Amino acid sequence: MQFQSQSQGNQTQSQSQGNSFSFKDYQTDNFYDEMFTADGQTRSGYDQFKQRVEQLSREDVISRQHAAERALMSMGITFNVYSEGEGTERIMPIDIIPRVIPSDEWNRVERGLIQRIQAINLFLNDVYNDQHILNDNVVPRDLIESSKCFLPACMGLKPPKDIWCHITGTDLIRGDDGQFMVLEDNLRCPSGVSYMLENRELLKQTFPEVLARTGVRPVSDYPTRLLQLLQHIADRPDPTVVVLTPGIYNSAYFEHSYLAQQMGVELVDSRDLVVSGGYVKMRTTKGFQTVDVIYRRIDDTFLDPHVFNPESLIGIPGIFEVYKKGRVALANAPGTGVADDKVIYAYVPRIIKYYLGEEAIIPNVQTYICREEEDCKYVLENIEQLVVKEANEAGGYGMLIGPKATKADHKLFRKKIKENPRNYIAQPTISLSRVPTIVGDHTEGRHVDFRPYILYGDGINVIPGGLTRVALRKGSLVVNSSQGGGGKDTWVLY
Repeated sequence: MQFQSQSQGNQTQSQSQGNSFSFKDYQTDNFYDEMFTADGQTRSGYDQFKQRVEQLSREDVISRQHAAERALMSMGITFNVYSEGEGTERIMPIDIIPRVIPSDEWNRVERGLIQRIQAINLFLNDVYNDQHILNDNVVPRDLIESSKCFLPACMGLKPPKDIWCHITGTDLIRGDDGQFMVLEDNLRCPSGVSYMLENRELLKQTFPEVLARTGVRPVSDYPTRLLQLLQHIADRPDPTVVVLTPGIYNSAYFEHSYLAQQMGVELVDSRDLVVSGGYVKMRTTKGFQTVDVIYRRIDDTFLDPHVFNPESLIGIPGIFEVYKKGRVALANAPGTGVADDKVIYAYVPRIIKYYLGEEAIIPNVQTYICREEEDCKYVLENIEQLVVKEANEAGGYGMLIGPKATKADHKLFRKKIKENPRNYIAQPTISLSRVPTIVGDHTEGRHVDFRPYILYGDGINVIPGGLTRVALRKGSLVVNSSQGGGGKDTWVLY
């Protein structure tokens, strides 16, 4: 990129002008900061980055930030926002100051995520088969059966290799004490991995020498690992793999096409696939070709209009029957969405204890379950201090942040909870950790969360990185891209 060739000259200029970039005026403001301790000391892993950046001029750092933003646009890395009339396509902004996770912290995160995915996979298999956990009332039966994402058609289902959740994006946060907590699980169609990959490529060009010296673990092999996972569940030599997208108007269409291209497989939509002779076939210029594995990026209920939503125009009629007969593999398995339910999330520590006999390595955020009388009473009385979430909403929607909401909003959500308590949970308002973020010509702290990606194929593998989402609006706790958030590269150290 152009800014690399300018950097050495700008460095010399900064030394002569005394206009070097500096963090000396940066304030942690009593939040847990990923880069600095409360007394201004640099945290483990950030030394090389801080030293290098402070050798550059302020103008050089800002020009690198602008160049990264231009590169995102030129590469076409966009997402769609349906609710805005002025245009649906926008980039997910990047901030070039990375989030760094030392190896000892990462080792605990990795162990915790492997434990969580192992337990959730056992839970899904049990819920759709023997239902021991429901019979033992560890998870209430009516909670499962009333979940919008529980699919009775999947009862008795046995996916290939007994793997249900092949690709998971689990959202983690840190509070004031600096400990990671699980905010939610995403098992149906977790998105954002393309931003993880492209943010790393941009940081390689922005600070190549720092990456080389700091000992950052690579994430670029994600498409290779994903393809190996998909081939593994086919259980046949040289399988035909495709990525199934809802189409060009989907918010994550760029990611669908990007991953298909990186894996070297076909990107298809419902017009390209048909069930014929008991198999799923793909239309090609040479005729029909049998498809062995489908990485689906459409929701469970839209997969097959014969079985689920009869109004679906983006599914493939008859595909579920082919799947049940073991003639095509789907990732993730239909039915996994029941574990995305935010009320069922609250039971995951109990699920881990039930199946593995272990305490959760990474705890959940404290959660009040509104279907339980005492919890509901507490939520209604303290809604001004809580974050209230609908069970099956995502993207920052269907949520109330009590301290920032109006009295009218409080009243509305009290009414909603009373009318349908099963559909809501509440959590304390947690001051998410912050990372220095470029604002104009200086840095300010902005709140972040973290979505690492876990692949379950021949074993459970946690990608050593992930998508750090940053709330670019000052004081905001909402990091979702659809709500004005951006991204940072995540450096996991050896």
